[in-house]
Amino acid sequence: TTQPMTLDQMIHHCMAVKRGASDGPLLVGDMPLGTYEFDDTDVALRNAYRLVKEGGMDAVKLEGGSELRATTVRKVVEGGIAVMGHVGLTPQAISVIGGFRAQGRTAVRARQLLDEALRLQEAGAFAIVLECIPANVARAITETLEIPTIGIGAGGDTSGQVLVYHDMLGMTSHPHHKQFVPKFCKSYGKLGHAIIEALEEFRADVEGGTFPGSEYSPYKMSEEERVAFDALLARDAEERQRIHDETAAKIDESDEYEKLSLYGSNDGGDGAK
Repeated sequence: TTQPMTLDQMIHHCMAVKRGASDGPLLVGDMPLGTYEFDDTDVALRNAYRLVKEGGMDAVKLEGGSELRATTVRKVVEGGIAVMGHVGLTPQAISVIGGFRAQGRTAVRARQLLDEALRLQEAGAFAIVLECIPANVARAITETLEIPTIGIGAGGDTSGQVLVYHDMLGMTSHPHHKQFVPKFCKSYGKLGHAIIEALEEFRADVEGGTFPGSEYSPYKMSEEERVAFDALLARDAEERQRIHDETAAKIDESDEYEKLSLYGSNDGGDGAK
């Protein structure tokens, strides 16, 4: 769920995307739950300004197509910021719609979605995301609107498509991963498996002493400097050993966990309490 996301957290992520997207794509910042739903539309406008000015976004996206949401869209657009709408499954509202469920599967609800999309277009939205709705409903909305639609789990007749790249690339790997991947998501890779294999190989190399080895230890001293360094070490070898031993003794004396286990008997089995 995205519900816990704060505006400051979103701005942080937006800034990172902006730094990495140097070739000029259209950047749309998702306004988090609790940043735009108020009757006072000035709140939404102030927060949208932050996403643009601090986050470096070109536009913002907000969820829902109610009359109040359309009023908010109009306010933000009139304030000089482009707005992308979002209808169908609106993830920030899962508490209201009963979880991550497809929308628009009845004639009445499908018509409501069309009306919501029209309302957002009239308010000034430049595009609308259609999420988890039947393909024929998405087609009807797309054919009715003059602005583009972006589909996610909405069939192939929308103006464009989007997927969560973690799902699309298979970046998450765990035994139960499949139950968390949406039915509409096609996996174009298994990067998560490759990542796990690479990490396991790295651990094995480190534990086995084969990494880094001489091949990955490229920084060398000249023989003259190496000899000089060894001579410097030899000058205070005894003093350094004394400091080492004293430090080790202090650490051992202060390590209470060596003498008392707070979660059971100690290794010595003496029943200390």
